[in-house]
Amino acid sequence: MRYISTRARPAGAADSSNRSFSEILLAGLAPDGGLYLPASYPRIGQSELAQWRDLSYADLASAVLARFIDDIPLDDLRPLIQRTYTPAIYGNGRNDSAANEITPLRWLEPPAPGRGEGGLAILELSNGPTLAFKDMAMQLLGNLFEYVLARNGEEINILGATSGDTGSSAEYAMRGKHGVRVFMLSPHQRMSHFQRAQMYSLQDPNIYNIAVRGTFDDAQDIVKAVSNDHAFKTRYRIGAVNSINWARVAAQVIYYFKGYFAATREIGGSGGQQVDFAVPSGNFGNICAGHIARMMGLPIGRLVLATNENDVLDEFFRSGVYRPRATSETAATSSPSMDISKASNFERFVFDLVGRDPDLIRQLWSKVDAGGSFDLSSLPCFARLPDFGFVSGRSTHADRLATIRRTHDRYGLVIDPHTADGLKVGSEHRTADRPMVVLETALPAKFEETIVEALGHRPDRPAGMEGIETLPQRVEVMDVSVGQVQRFIAQHVR
Repeated sequence: MRYISTRARPAGAADSSNRSFSEILLAGLAPDGGLYLPASYPRIGQSELAQWRDLSYADLASAVLARFIDDIPLDDLRPLIQRTYTPAIYGNGRNDSAANEITPLRWLEPPAPGRGEGGLAILELSNGPTLAFKDMAMQLLGNLFEYVLARNGEEINILGATSGDTGSSAEYAMRGKHGVRVFMLSPHQRMSHFQRAQMYSLQDPNIYNIAVRGTFDDAQDIVKAVSNDHAFKTRYRIGAVNSINWARVAAQVIYYFKGYFAATREIGGSGGQQVDFAVPSGNFGNICAGHIARMMGLPIGRLVLATNENDVLDEFFRSGVYRPRATSETAATSSPSMDISKASNFERFVFDLVGRDPDLIRQLWSKVDAGGSFDLSSLPCFARLPDFGFVSGRSTHADRLATIRRTHDRYGLVIDPHTADGLKVGSEHRTADRPMVVLETALPAKFEETIVEALGHRPDRPAGMEGIETLPQRVEVMDVSVGQVQRFIAQHVR
């Protein structure tokens, strides 16, 4: 399996193509500023789907990831994956069959003949160490980093940006890892109290938190600027854990397969039975993994993209116009991890949409990188958008409060605000012939203020998370400045 950049340059320029998995694992962004994707997607046939249907999560992960990773021997890769996906890590303190499933499927409305609905379910993805779906990929990424660095005799300095959950997931996955330091940027005072406490209370010497006086998009722009400073990146061995890192997306592909098998098992489906997935989306990484799974041949009917008030992506899928917002236009909402107006993974999907034309991608993103927008509505490729299965919708603060209340009252389940966005939009797109699976984003304990507003009481907290906000915190607050971040890294790298 070889990898190419979405912005591959002409022959003779900096080589962005024909890279191995281990090379792009440590690189993050391509030298030309593009994002890595497989040169071609592996295809999974019906016979393989049948063979994978009853695999454990770890065995399924090995089967899927072996299609993307061929430069790590299977005898090394399989034990690494088995060590990652265990009930001890993803059981959330439980010791039952659901813990063994790693990502159990919870039916809100089981499918039934004659009901006129295809069933409605939530795929639990938030039982990991930081109570967010990002753990599903990040725990694997930490083990992959440690393996490849040890094999190569190297060290790496991770630079990332978070809108709330990526940061804590990365830090918990990388804390204490040999040869790894983490420098994580977050938007100052724009995350929940719980999210900040999860990150800033860590005292591990290889973890550094930087809060920038701006939005997530500002933090993400700094990460990209540092990554595009090739001299600095090389000298200080800068890598990435944001979903610009292909390994993050590849790891998220796994739970689409697992969710599909769980949903079709309930309805006795086989062969080509389709399932729809509703995905709360900010940076487009989670739903991009669904797009990859669909391109691999998983029978996904539709990918339902749900945004909050920052509806840049919904606007594109409705109109063909991609118009990232300025910092001043990016709203601070009650689903803060989706307060994003520049979806970095969106470039991967557009690359496929435009027929994998790197020249066009460079033209389009030169406009975006300059603060502009682009419009694909008049191009032939936009007419092919339905072929990719995407539909979209928008959820507001009032919508998510109503969805949280309704879900609690009707199903006895408390969900977090981001999952509420996905459930609200997913419910609007349900059909009579396909199950709708909503991807859970986080546990409600991470967003107490909104849950109290919706239900009048605090959500339960898992054991060990009580009083986390009272722990001592360690964080540097900075202006939105590439130079300041670079100086901070230089001061803390031996």
